[in-house]
Amino acid sequence: MPTFEKLFRAPYAVPNDLQVVDEALWIVDQITDRVALIEMGPPSDYGVTKLIREIPSESSNTSGLTYGEGSLWMAANGPGTLWRPSRPTDAQAGMGEIFKVDLRTGRTLGRYPVPGGGGVHGIEIDPFEAGMLWITTLQEQTLTKVRTADWSIQHVIPLPYHRAHGVVREADGIWVVHTSDRVIVKLDVQDGRELARITVPDSEPQPHGLCRYGRDMLYCDATSGWVTRISL
Repeated sequence: MPTFEKLFRAPYAVPNDLQVVDEALWIVDQITDRVALIEMGPPSDYGVTKLIREIPSESSNTSGLTYGEGSLWMAANGPGTLWRPSRPTDAQAGMGEIFKVDLRTGRTLGRYPVPGGGGVHGIEIDPFEAGMLWITTLQEQTLTKVRTADWSIQHVIPLPYHRAHGVVREADGIWVVHTSDRVIVKLDVQDGRELARITVPDSEPQPHGLCRYGRDMLYCDATSGWVTRISL
């Protein structure tokens, strides 16, 4: 039976995805589109952990984050004008994009369209298949695997619910958050059938972004700012 533990609040007001690297945590803000690397230690008196460093980005309305190929990858779910003034680098309305970002400077190394158009939330570099990236293709209510070298679609599976968010690839399946339904389902990577599920109680923060943390998982809540551990 999974258990839930609120660990600390994010350094940003609207944390929308996160990624553990070694003993630190990358976390992205949906409003400013900045990314912070923070310590995973106990929180301070203010309920947050130490900021190691942060970088800007040219992403917009950022809703997904993953790490791979020596870079950060960010899901731009359309323009950022709902939250801030427009920038010339913003994604267009109704047309999400994936940004490949230098993790030292925030410089854009590449930007790619969401397959089929539409919005995007969670993304995940596949740790078991080199050069593959999973993308929540929300317009079609699917999860799409692309090859990063040429941005070609390799596979598509259906998603069981709307508002898919954070994604974690495992050896035996792929976990996908469905925020509004407060469930995290493990899907078969071949046909999308459900293999397992975690229901997040109403007493816990709402799940948005998701990442693996050792044997456990972490999720962030863009509404409350909490980072929560799920012990499996």
